[in-house]
Amino acid sequence: MSKNIIAIDGPAASGKGTLARSLAARLGFAHMDTGALYRATALEVHDAGLSAQDENDARDGAQILAQKIANAASPSDVLDNPALRTDQIGQQASIVAAHPRVREVLKNIQTDFAENPGKGYNGAILDGRDIGTIIVPDAPLKLFITANVEIRAKRRLKELQSRGIAATYGAVLKDMRERDARDADRKAAPMKPADDAIIIDSSDLNAGEMLEKAVSLAKERLKL
Repeated sequence: MSKNIIAIDGPAASGKGTLARSLAARLGFAHMDTGALYRATALEVHDAGLSAQDENDARDGAQILAQKIANAASPSDVLDNPALRTDQIGQQASIVAAHPRVREVLKNIQTDFAENPGKGYNGAILDGRDIGTIIVPDAPLKLFITANVEIRAKRRLKELQSRGIAATYGAVLKDMRERDARDADRKAAPMKPADDAIIIDSSDLNAGEMLEKAVSLAKERLKL
């Protein structure tokens, strides 16, 4: 496995995705938003008329997705689909992600990306909820990004409103707490910091401050 791997975990709207994309651009690393894999699985389940609650149906959706990615030139060709970014698909993604058989199918896609980020890249950054604990436990740099749930709900509400999606703060906060509980309490790869992860609270940090902190840690741990 490549030595230049950065694992970034954390709950929804913690800022981990923004940080991962910015850090990848700064370091010349390939980036995978692994949450998009679960969103894409949820979309496949939906489009096939299957049930996200049923583990076999969800596994079938994951297998369809895995084949599409295998046939694509790059995972991003499949995962950059705007349809994945709806709030409905996000909620369904959290449900399919709780199924062990789904996680088994998608794990191979993630580890392959970490091992083979592609020509021209200096390494790989993966962000999600079990990257440092399950997917790449030997990554030399693991970050766990967190923030107060009320602040995260405000961020998500602002994001939804910027996309023209009607939502209320109360509803977003309720959904976020329920999703946090599902992610943290599931038996298969629950969301938690790796024992050696560096925890960063983004509640009072802006994107630029987060990036500079992560760049400094990457240079120190990866000897860049």
